[in-house]
Amino acid sequence: MARGVALFGALVVALTSMSSIARGQTPMRGDSIHAAQTLFTWRDGVLAAAFAGTTIVMFPIDRATARRLQDSTAQANRFFKNASRDVQYVADPGSIVIGVSMYGVGRVLHWADFADLGLHGTEAVVVSGTMTALIKGFAGRSRPYVSSDTNPHDFRLGRGFTSGGYASFPSGHTSAAFAAAAVVTSESQRWWPHRTWLVAPAMYGGATLVGLSRMYNNAQWASDVVLGAAIGTFSGIKVVRYSHGHSNNVIDRTLLGLRVVPLADGFAIVLSR
Repeated sequence: MARGVALFGALVVALTSMSSIARGQTPMRGDSIHAAQTLFTWRDGVLAAAFAGTTIVMFPIDRATARRLQDSTAQANRFFKNASRDVQYVADPGSIVIGVSMYGVGRVLHWADFADLGLHGTEAVVVSGTMTALIKGFAGRSRPYVSSDTNPHDFRLGRGFTSGGYASFPSGHTSAAFAAAAVVTSESQRWWPHRTWLVAPAMYGGATLVGLSRMYNNAQWASDVVLGAAIGTFSGIKVVRYSHGHSNNVIDRTLLGLRVVPLADGFAIVLSR
């Protein structure tokens, strides 16, 4: 039990500290064209290794962590129960709702950076969600509440496509939360490079709470959460890096370039960039 609790604490520290590794992934104002267009960097290898190592470490203690979080003492806390549900809603469907709303408000009020953040955040959540759904389907891992013997090793190829109870690996809520966190952190690094040290821990810390809430509600194993965090982080970082390194890409050119122009007898939609 003590080992499970200790490693659970290590999970929290590992996930929140990923922000320090993820910083520097986004092209900054003033970067050379070559640097901005480099989609993959050496830091990606470091970040991938960190996530892979943490996922592997979590597998042996998935069962102990789940049992610790489901004991009567942990589950008796009403605040934790209510808060865990609330933070999950912020991630899913909240991340999509917030992203689309920001894009819409930014376009209507002509706030370019606001629309940019909303669009790229939505893109990242969609990309991470697609990847997560495919892996879930093929892995077919049973959720903690499904396994009567709390067996974290119950995988079956393709089973996740037919039953939500067997679509545990990786965590979709966590991937959405980390995708949004990565986009906000990356974009803020362009706008306020001297404030990233504040933004990154806040965003990744909030995303970590989403993952922990899924574990608290017995819907995900610890290793599900780590892999979900990895997918979300990479999705957010790469969407922002690609978009700003290839500003003429069809999505940005279309969705950030469309303007509604009022006319005497109606309006016209024009492409301004």
